[in-house]
Amino acid sequence: MSDAAPGPADHRFARAVVVRAAGVATVALAVLVLVATVAAATSDLSADVVVVLAGLGVLGVLALTWWLRSVTVVHLDDEGYRVRGVRGVGTGRARWSEVQEAATASPRGIRCVVLRLVDGRTTTIPVDVLAVDGDELVRELQVRLRRGEGLRPL
Repeated sequence: MSDAAPGPADHRFARAVVVRAAGVATVALAVLVLVATVAAATSDLSADVVVVLAGLGVLGVLALTWWLRSVTVVHLDDEGYRVRGVRGVGTGRARWSEVQEAATASPRGIRCVVLRLVDGRTTTIPVDVLAVDGDELVRELQVRLRRGEGLRPL
């Protein structure tokens, strides 16, 4: 990435995160359908209820997968950043002028970019949950931080 004025950038969940969530939802659906099947077999409950439940569950898993693939996790623009949909991020939104320092870290073996703000708050962005190369994200953040400080290339 060059030092040219970058436009807004949206980073979404990595494919592995989406597949993992869809897999968990599918297993939960299978357990629910199993319980409904046993309930239908041992009571006067119609088998149609199980079929409808399974169909709605499949639609739910597909909707969840679509939503996870389309949701913006990290939004970067000329003014600042916003991070959402990730636990433990800390401060989810700030302006570039509020960022004092950017560093990489690996808490519990998870590669992260940590943005320290001037008031002591931090934003921790786990790189591996994003569908972007970690080095590319760091370069993009560096360019935006330089621009946020008012620094321009010679």
